[in-house]
Amino acid sequence: MAITDHESAVAAARGIAPVLATGASARDSDRALPFDVVEALTATGLLTVTVPAEFGGPGLGARTLADVVAVLAAADPSVAQIPQSHFVFVDAARRVGSDVLKKHLFSRVLDGARVANAQTERGGKTVLDDATTLRHRDGRLRLTGSKFYATGAVFADILAVRAIGPDGGSVIVYVPADAAGITIDDDWDGFGQRTTSSGTVVLDDVDVNADLVLDYTRLLSSPSTYGTRAQLVHAAIDVGIARGALDSVPELAGRARPWFEAGVDRAAEDPLLVAQAGELELAVRSSAALLSEAADRIDEAETSPTPETTADAALATAAAKVAAGRAARRAGSELFDFGGTRTASQRANLDRFWRDARTHTLHDPERWKLQHLGHWAIERRRPPSHGTL
Repeated sequence: MAITDHESAVAAARGIAPVLATGASARDSDRALPFDVVEALTATGLLTVTVPAEFGGPGLGARTLADVVAVLAAADPSVAQIPQSHFVFVDAARRVGSDVLKKHLFSRVLDGARVANAQTERGGKTVLDDATTLRHRDGRLRLTGSKFYATGAVFADILAVRAIGPDGGSVIVYVPADAAGITIDDDWDGFGQRTTSSGTVVLDDVDVNADLVLDYTRLLSSPSTYGTRAQLVHAAIDVGIARGALDSVPELAGRARPWFEAGVDRAAEDPLLVAQAGELELAVRSSAALLSEAADRIDEAETSPTPETTADAALATAAAKVAAGRAARRAGSELFDFGGTRTASQRANLDRFWRDARTHTLHDPERWKLQHLGHWAIERRRPPSHGTL
């Protein structure tokens, strides 16, 4: 099925979701990387949804992206996170990439290429500090450094590497993942999101095509929805985790014994459990609604960009991110109440929902989202635009 509009994209996501869900628990237990599943996801064409129409792509907006990612994450949060940076760096090229970079990157993506990030480093004062450098040497551009949390790198055809540019600014370099001098080490050992391949990328004097370098400083120099879109995808992953955890409750409650004081025949009839399930359903539905609102605000801001619409999109996305994280952690924790002690079995592996939620929500601290929401509530202070809000 060709992806041409929102409905066909969401239908494709729902169609591939059972493939992601099958074996997701076993892959998590064994830390088995989902190569075949990622290939199947790529074959649907979903990784092309944001490629601009003028370059042959569907050119679909933030609402489609959020809905697609949430569906995938409900099936397997690790697989859903793998293309997060793919969408981010396709978007970066869309915004400030040269015509040569756009034509090259978008044609590759339409042909099935996957992009992964190589941004964050260990050892810097903050996550924004880089030691990786792009320098002129012998008439060529050479890239040297080491990156960590390079989610999806082992599945990628192209790496988007953040570095200090030859002139001192920040750049994004798009390099083939199999280029000479690149080593990808799947050394991610987190207790959640275990199969994302969020490990180390080492770049040793890698030859760089000057046409495939993006001015990252320019990208962040004026307010935009670039960082807001990236946060939207993270929020969609959390909404998906929350929904996936809650969707396991009917089976758990159907098999569990009721507490004797409830005076009922089935755990599913326990009025206290019913009330708890209602609270969880409310939390998950609320996070999904805030996600949809945020996506719509981003689409509006990109159609009519002003300081007001851009700020509104950032605030809506901040609210969605906090609510989604809370819902994911809560659903992942409380689902055990519906199945009783047997759900703590390692074989059941139900803790994967909480582990995925707790690990993924360490991205971009919620406390700072609340700061910006609070400043807006008290004094109508617009939030900053810095790539993570």
